[in-house]
Amino acid sequence: MSVLPRTLRMLRSASLPDGRLVDVELDGDTVSAVRPAGSGATFGTPSDGTLDLDGFLLLPAPAEPHAHLDKALSWDLIDPPMGDLGLAIESWKRYAATMTTASIADRARRQALAMLQNGTTAIRCHVDVLHDDGTGDNDSMRGVRALVQVRDELAGLVDLELVALAGPNATDAQVHEALDLGVDLVGGAPHLADEPDVDLRRLLAIATDRGVGVDMHTDESLGGPITMGTLTEIVREWPASRPATAGHCVRLGTLEPVELDVLIEGILAADLGIVTLPITNLYLQGWQHPVSTPRGLTAVRALLDAGVRLGAGADNVRDPFNPVGRSDALETASLLVTAGHLTLDEAYAAVSTGARDVMRLPRAGVEVGAKAELLAVRAVNLSDAIANASADRYVIHAGRLVAASSVSHSMAPIASPALSLAEPTPEPSPEPQYETR
Repeated sequence: MSVLPRTLRMLRSASLPDGRLVDVELDGDTVSAVRPAGSGATFGTPSDGTLDLDGFLLLPAPAEPHAHLDKALSWDLIDPPMGDLGLAIESWKRYAATMTTASIADRARRQALAMLQNGTTAIRCHVDVLHDDGTGDNDSMRGVRALVQVRDELAGLVDLELVALAGPNATDAQVHEALDLGVDLVGGAPHLADEPDVDLRRLLAIATDRGVGVDMHTDESLGGPITMGTLTEIVREWPASRPATAGHCVRLGTLEPVELDVLIEGILAADLGIVTLPITNLYLQGWQHPVSTPRGLTAVRALLDAGVRLGAGADNVRDPFNPVGRSDALETASLLVTAGHLTLDEAYAAVSTGARDVMRLPRAGVEVGAKAELLAVRAVNLSDAIANASADRYVIHAGRLVAASSVSHSMAPIASPALSLAEPTPEPSPEPQYETR
């Protein structure tokens, strides 16, 4: 078995969603040729950089446009009650006070590698600006430091971009400190503030001052104020080089067409990227509506039909905001088909090329000139891939095989001397402080 990562030059006999059987040549991190299978140059052995993909469907690699690696895999540690967004926030706040930088990094690393194993080669992670108790032992940058560490550790295996998730109580100085420590974008959840519009404007002002982009949790509720209009009004004046993204946008899915159309016009004018997060919003939204329970998704069909840049992600995985999740973009795509009524092609695009577009990453896929960010999954077509989500996969990042898995063979998921995958650092178990619903 070859040690990973391994540089590739040729992907042989790969199936494409349109039915073609092709050989794909790579030049470094770029696709240099796509030819009918057997008609191009051949290389003899894996050591020559060849990967035989007979029986595999070759796709653009998924990208995760909205993750919370600092929260991931904490459900079993917390054992919180199931419930809506407010209850999840309270459960998380109590537990967050017990976390250390090392324990956050352990969970974040495991989650990022699980996503990579399933095919995701780029992740945008929102990391909490935590509560500072003033003692110096519980500083607000614990999560930031942990994720910067994990980003450095995983460099070359997965692209990790960080967003400072500044809640309404986070100070401007804390947001600046997070950026100084290496966070890439400004984020927040203004809809949770007493004055959502005011909180949104102050976070956008910080981003403007620092010349960085934003990724906001936006209008994540089935009712209440709408901040989307303010967001689009301000970022439409920004230069194209400064990315702007709105995640969740649940409120858009509740609006009548006339009101929705006005907001979509603003989204298009601002070139704002929208991220829908089906698994978490299906779980968190609608607890107060036992009859005809709302789906809790944004207006995915209207946004796509209007030409809005749309990406989709998993958001939370096995934490108080979502007790389930397989760390697999094919699960997100499946939910977009069943809950969002997207086509198979639209659903997979949302978790791959659409997500990369929202993240302002270079074009990737099986076409000449595209970046060699690719997922090969054992399947006969796209419906098979999304429905059955075979565990047989090869993951290619920057033209290198970085992960491989098989249900029939033992294949190393990651092999890199830069990684130290020690046993997780335990976090103290807080005393139960939760009320059952």
